[in-house]
Amino acid sequence: MRILLMRNAPLFLILTLQLCMAAAHAQNRISTSNGHAWFSYFGDHPVSKRWEVHLEGQWRRHDLGLRWQQLLLRPGVNFKLKERVVLTAGYGFVDTFQYGQYPVPYRFPEHRWFQQVLLKHEVGKLDFQHRYRLEQRFLGTRSDPAIDRIDSSRYENRFRHLTRINVPLSHDKRYYIGVFDEFFINFGRNVAANIFDQNRAYVALGLPLAKSTKIEVGYLLQTIQQRNGRVFEYNHTLQVNLFSNLPFLK
Repeated sequence: MRILLMRNAPLFLILTLQLCMAAAHAQNRISTSNGHAWFSYFGDHPVSKRWEVHLEGQWRRHDLGLRWQQLLLRPGVNFKLKERVVLTAGYGFVDTFQYGQYPVPYRFPEHRWFQQVLLKHEVGKLDFQHRYRLEQRFLGTRSDPAIDRIDSSRYENRFRHLTRINVPLSHDKRYYIGVFDEFFINFGRNVAANIFDQNRAYVALGLPLAKSTKIEVGYLLQTIQQRNGRVFEYNHTLQVNLFSNLPFLK
C-alpha cells in the first residue's frame, strides 16, 4: 500500500488542489454537459531495438459524432531507455471547433511540442502505467476580435499526469479492462483563471484484433475548466481506440 501511495503522490496532491479550487469557485461556477464521440489511432512502431515511431490521430466529434469538436494529429519518436521506461518527444497539431452551450469565441489551431516519460510496472496480475508529459502550446488567436482570421498566438505551458491500470480478463492478458485518470495543469504568465485545465476518467474493454493490433471501446468523462475559470464542462464521451505496434522494419 505504501508503494502505491508513493507512486501516486503527484495524483493525490493535484486532486487535493483541485478540490480546494473547486470549493473556492463553487458559488460562481456554471456547469454544462455535452455528448461526444472520439475515434483514435495510437501507433508505436519499432524501427530498431530501442527506437519507435509514434503515430497518433484523434477525430473528436460533438453531438455523439454529428459535428466536429477537435482534430488532433500527434507524431513523435519513442526511445526505450529500459524495458519499462520509455521516453517520447514530438509535435502535435490540434484544430478546435466551436461546440456546446458555452463555445470558444472562434475556431482556432494549436501547435504544440511535447516531451514525456512512461513508466510501467506490475502489481500482482495488474499492469500499471504512469505517464508524465510536458507541453509547450502555441494557441492561435485574433489580435483584433473584429478580424475574421487567426493572426497571432498565445503561448502556454501544460503538465499532464496519467495513471492507468489494465485488469486482465484472460490468462494471456489480450482481453482486459483498462481504466485511467489523467489531470492537466496549466502554468506560465499567460494562464488566466484555469490553472486546473481538465481531468479525464476512463474505462474501456480491450480486445485483440491481430498479433500487433488491439481495440478499446469505452467511456470517458472529460471535465474541463474553461479559460474564464467559471464554466465547467462535463463531457460524456464514447471512445473507440485502435492500437498498433506493428514493426516498420524487421
